[in-house]
Amino acid sequence: MVKPLALAVFGVFASAQAFAAGNTLFDELDPLTAPSSAVSVADEATQALLLSTAPGITVTQSTLASRSTVGSLSDINVGRYWDMIDTNRTGADQGRYLFMPFEPSNQSGANTGSGALRYDKLTGATTTIVAVGTQNWQRGDASRWAPWGGWMTGEENFNGVAGSATGRLFEVTNPVTATATTLTNGNGNLVQRNTMLPLVSHEGLAFDSANNFYFIDENSGGSFYKFVSANPNAANGDDFFANGTTYALQVGTGSNADVGGSFNWVDIGVSGAGQDGRTLADAAGATAFNRPEDMEVFTLGNGHEAIAFNATGTHTTWTVDLSDMSITELVTRNTIDVATGLAVGSDFTSPDNIAIDADGNLYIVEDQGVPNADIWQVIDSDGDGVAEGVKRWAALQVAGAEPTGLFFDPYDPNTAYLNIQHPGSDNDRLMKISVSAVPEPESYAMLLAGLGLVGAIARRRRAA
Repeated sequence: MVKPLALAVFGVFASAQAFAAGNTLFDELDPLTAPSSAVSVADEATQALLLSTAPGITVTQSTLASRSTVGSLSDINVGRYWDMIDTNRTGADQGRYLFMPFEPSNQSGANTGSGALRYDKLTGATTTIVAVGTQNWQRGDASRWAPWGGWMTGEENFNGVAGSATGRLFEVTNPVTATATTLTNGNGNLVQRNTMLPLVSHEGLAFDSANNFYFIDENSGGSFYKFVSANPNAANGDDFFANGTTYALQVGTGSNADVGGSFNWVDIGVSGAGQDGRTLADAAGATAFNRPEDMEVFTLGNGHEAIAFNATGTHTTWTVDLSDMSITELVTRNTIDVATGLAVGSDFTSPDNIAIDADGNLYIVEDQGVPNADIWQVIDSDGDGVAEGVKRWAALQVAGAEPTGLFFDPYDPNTAYLNIQHPGSDNDRLMKISVSAVPEPESYAMLLAGLGLVGAIARRRRAA
C-alpha cells in the first residue's frame, strides 16, 4: 500500500517539476547567435560544446567516458576516433547501454584499426566488446540496433574492388553479453553480413517499421539502398541476411541527384557475396548523390514513414517519403536561419550525422572543426518534409575535433549523447547533454509548503 507520507512527497515533487511527461525540452532552446571558439584541453571535459539556452531551462554537459578512462592514450589497443551511437532497443535491459565503433583506418601497423565500445549507463563502466583490429576491421562508422537484438556497424572505406576486405557490413551478435578479460580485448562476436548485400562505404543504417534495411554508399557518386529480406521477422541476423533483394533509389531517370520528385526502387542484381554495390547501382540507373551520409527514420505530419539523409557534397538534407515514393529537399543553403531571418547560406556546410529527439525533431551535425562545427535543429512545423527553418542548437569547442554520433536517449527524453572525435589532445570522449525545467517561483513556494506539511505529518506520527 502507498503510504500517505510517500504520497505527500510525490505530490510536492510532481508540482515542482510540472512539465509534460515524455516531451523533450531540447527543442525549446533558443538559437545560438555567436560562433564558438576552442577551449583549453583542461576544459574539454566540461565545456566541449557551446550550448544554447532558454529562460526556465537548465542545460548541462559532462563527460561520461574518454580514451583516458578506458586506458592509456599511448596504448594502440585503446580505440581511437569514437563514432556513431545507438542503444539496445530490445531485451530485458533495453536502453541500458550505448554502443559505438572506433573509426581509424589500419594504416599505422597491426591493431590500429577499428573496434567497438559499450558504455553502461547504470554503472558507468566502459567495455571494449570488439578488440581493435579484429578481422582487420577499418573505418568503423555506422551504429544501429537490429530488431532481433544484434548491433549493426560497417566500414566507411570501400575501395571499389569486389571481394575485397573493405566496405563490409558487420553485426556484433552478442553486444550486451560480450565481456573483456582486459580493458581492450572484448569477445564480441563480429560477423560479416554481405551474403546478399554488396560492399559499399557505410555510414547511415536504418530499419523501417516493416524491417526493410536501408544503407548508403558514402562516395561522391554514392547511392541510397534498400535491402528487403526474404525473412523480415527473422530472430537472428543469419536468417535475416541469408536471402533477399537489394534495391537502389532512382529519381526520374536517375541522372540528376539535385532534383527531387517521384522515385522508384531498382533491383541492382546482387547475386552473391562480396559484390561491388557501387558498380551495380550505377549499371541499374540508380541516382548518384554526392557523398550521402547518415540517415534517420521519422514520421511526417500526414503519418507517412520517411527517412531523412544527408548529402555532404551538396550541403543538402533529403526527405524520402516511403509511402508516396517521393523525395524532397528538407534542408539546403536556402533554408532560413531562424536567428537571422535570412538564408543560412554557407553557415550550413557538410551535413554529416542526423539525429531525432523524443518529439520527432531532427538535428543535423556538421563535419567541420572549430569554429564552424555546428549542430542544427530542423524546424518543420507542418511536417511536410520541407523545413521552414534551421536553428543553430550547439557548436563544438574542442580544437582538432569533430562532433559525431549525436543520439537522443529514447528512454530519457531530456538526455542526449555525443562523441568528440579525434581531438588534438587525442582523448576522444563521450559527452552527456541534459536539459531540465527550472521550477517557477510558485513551485518553490509549493515545494516549501509541501515539505512543511511532510514535516508536520512526521512530527505528529512521532508524538503519537
